[in-house]
Amino acid sequence: MALTKTPVCNFGEKPKNFNLLSTENKKISLDDVKGENGTLIMFICNHCPYVKAIIKDVVDDVKFLEDLGIKSVGIMSNDVKNYPEDSFENMISFSKLHNFSFPYLIDETQNVAKMYGAVCTPDFFGYNKHLELQYRGRIRELKDLKPVKKGESDLRVAMKLVFETGKGPKNQIPSMGCNIKWFK
Repeated sequence: MALTKTPVCNFGEKPKNFNLLSTENKKISLDDVKGENGTLIMFICNHCPYVKAIIKDVVDDVKFLEDLGIKSVGIMSNDVKNYPEDSFENMISFSKLHNFSFPYLIDETQNVAKMYGAVCTPDFFGYNKHLELQYRGRIRELKDLKPVKKGESDLRVAMKLVFETGKGPKNQIPSMGCNIKWFK
């Protein structure tokens, strides 16, 4: 596990299209997950201790954002041969175990993660209703792999601001987690 931090938000950057298989066995594209008031694209996986530490917050925040007209999607881009816990079958179990209300997609070629410049799990890309990147920060502070519960999460506050103003916060604390497990 190599601890990796996300780069600074490239404000205004447009998302790349994708067409990936979901745990519901449907092909899902960017158009399918675009929200009326914003879109959250999350690079997550099943095995990362950082994802496991915040997955309840992710599920809660996604439900909150849905009520604002912001849709979300999770994408798993890890090498499943060397990390079998991230297999498609385990993605199905993980999404059911945590009651995902959002599509969970497998990026088998890792091309989508590369197009986005995703570096770790979790890695959050928050877009406004015009599909302009406005957030590339963390969900909340972690201490010893435990969420520090002080008010609303950074992600929720940022995406609420995106909903209200179309702009994300100028100051963003990078997300950090395990590096994406690239093919060798």
